[in-house]
Amino acid sequence: MAIDGDDPLSRERAHLAASRSALRAMREDVQSLDIKDVTANWVNAAVLQSQIEDRIKALADLSHTPLFFGRLDYLPTTQEGRRFYIGRRHVHDAGGDPMVIDWRAPVSQPFYRASRKDPQDVGLRRRFGYTGGDLTAYEDEHLTDPSETEQTSRLLQAEIERPRVGPMRDIVATIQPEQDEIVRSGLSGTVCVQGGPGTGKTAVGLHRVAYLLYAHRERLARTGTLVIGPNRSFLHYIEQVLPALGELEVKQATVDDLVGHVEVSGRDTAAAAVVKGDARMAQVLRRAVRSHVTMPTEPVVVVRGSRRWRIPAYELEEIVRELLDRDIRYGAARDALPQRIAHTVLVRMEEAGEAPDDRVQDAVARNPAVKAAVKAIWPPVDPAKLVLRLLSDAEFLAAHAEGVLTPEEQATILLPKPARSVRSAKWSAADAVLIDEVTDLVQRTQSLGHVVLDEAQDLSPMQYRAVGRRCSTGSATVLGDLAQGTTPWATASWAEALSHLGKPEAVVEELTAGFRVPREVIAYASRLLPHMSPGLAPVSSVRESPGSLEVRAVADVADLDAAVVAACAESLRNEGSIGLIAADSRVPALSAALAAAGLPYLSPGEETSAEARLTLVPASLAKGLEYDYVVLDEPASVISDEPDLRTGLRRLYVSLTRAVSGLTILHAAPLPPQLT
Repeated sequence: MAIDGDDPLSRERAHLAASRSALRAMREDVQSLDIKDVTANWVNAAVLQSQIEDRIKALADLSHTPLFFGRLDYLPTTQEGRRFYIGRRHVHDAGGDPMVIDWRAPVSQPFYRASRKDPQDVGLRRRFGYTGGDLTAYEDEHLTDPSETEQTSRLLQAEIERPRVGPMRDIVATIQPEQDEIVRSGLSGTVCVQGGPGTGKTAVGLHRVAYLLYAHRERLARTGTLVIGPNRSFLHYIEQVLPALGELEVKQATVDDLVGHVEVSGRDTAAAAVVKGDARMAQVLRRAVRSHVTMPTEPVVVVRGSRRWRIPAYELEEIVRELLDRDIRYGAARDALPQRIAHTVLVRMEEAGEAPDDRVQDAVARNPAVKAAVKAIWPPVDPAKLVLRLLSDAEFLAAHAEGVLTPEEQATILLPKPARSVRSAKWSAADAVLIDEVTDLVQRTQSLGHVVLDEAQDLSPMQYRAVGRRCSTGSATVLGDLAQGTTPWATASWAEALSHLGKPEAVVEELTAGFRVPREVIAYASRLLPHMSPGLAPVSSVRESPGSLEVRAVADVADLDAAVVAACAESLRNEGSIGLIAADSRVPALSAALAAAGLPYLSPGEETSAEARLTLVPASLAKGLEYDYVVLDEPASVISDEPDLRTGLRRLYVSLTRAVSGLTILHAAPLPPQLT
């Protein structure tokens, strides 16, 4: 590794300074654009101005984010021996020649994939080390030099271990070959990534979005992209990754946001939530929707001028049955029914020697007699009212759940005290998903071009269906870890989950190499796997960090709070972020203890800073988050807070695997036997 003052390092610093100047010039060029004489009207002007503002934001130079992190020197036989600097975005000089190549460009791919076994025409790969925004070191690999042996990159290791303060950052400088294969997989196929703690699955999913936007920008600009996370805290944690890569147009949401047709103010029992989340509910809802269609018993008589045109009931029934057999959306069929009736009238007119046109058909479709018949045969359906009736009316539910749900399951989801109206009902999160299903049965949900679904193992089958509707004509990246499923309805297998998502053909990739959690910590947490997810391969961490795990017994339970506070104060002497993770029921007591000790702390989702580095995290919100140092309070309480042992063990597994540099466990109760 070169040290400060070497000529090569000075040259690299000069290239960094020149690249920053070129990026600034690119931004100033966009800022100076005058669009007054190039737009036809104010709408075009507003659209163009918005695009210019987005481009200006995308060209922002983030002072503490390295503009480039690597360099490729190709062999003279390929790329004419050219040299490329690899960075987060493209930068060119005044003449249009590239100074930094976007990491997503094909020419950048060997930076992540090349090796001594397969150098991919690369003679030298150089990695750069930064302190703040300053380039302070570099490290070279001569991929075609037989005298050099393969070694672990110290700069790569240092970047992985760099303390974490603030939101999640990108891993673009440290993407590994197996991760890069997933990131660069095509837009047309759905990919499911099974990855244990620290394998980088969330980062891989976000970088895949950035890559797809680079490779298929025009198509995805039309169809849209969406990142779905488990909760707001998680979304806040990851929200800066894509903007740091120059991508500003990707929306983020939770599943609850997607199905927010009603206000959620109630909670289901675990048993009710499991039944409501079962895929069989889709069949119950479909039956209930279609039950609104009534076969006609009276003819329709359309009066036009002096003529009366009569469509008998049996012909109307044929039309209705044909629409039902086509199995199109309820609302689309209802819209088609008056046109079908009008077309039958027009046939009568033509047989009588008249020559009606499309305007006549539209007029007949709007005829009061036709409208009255449509209302009686195919009445409108309000999704929320339908779901409320199903959950309130035992007879209505039994009629449509017969042979699908058992009587016991039906009784489980019936409301003990039916609400008077949709507005007064205390809807649960599972109810909102049911309403979304009915909404789609009535009118098709708009599909996006690509959806990223993170922490997917915790979704119910009905939630998978809700997400699948949002990418029915697009593709998806599904991310999760079956061992971290902490809901009673957590998925048992990815094949089952992908089937509910509507993507059974998806490719399942497994990441087993851990880069974040130290080897000692992940090995300790993996003791739980045989008891909660037998058959799942444990993560093999590439990071060895002696002393990263400490388990402390507290003799008296009355001293536990003070011991936890002392461990937090001790961890704060280290550099980086600190997470105090505890069972939800223990959070109030620990909050009071921290306040009494004068230790300020944040809640999950609040951004850490140099002044505020300690976050008090309920175990139920720990999933997906990471901290340099974790203090874990009373493992037995984390388990006992959950409704069953398997869910408790999985919640503990999640809590044990949030640390990047060190984990301290404090317990007054005996440790769970699965850990010992």
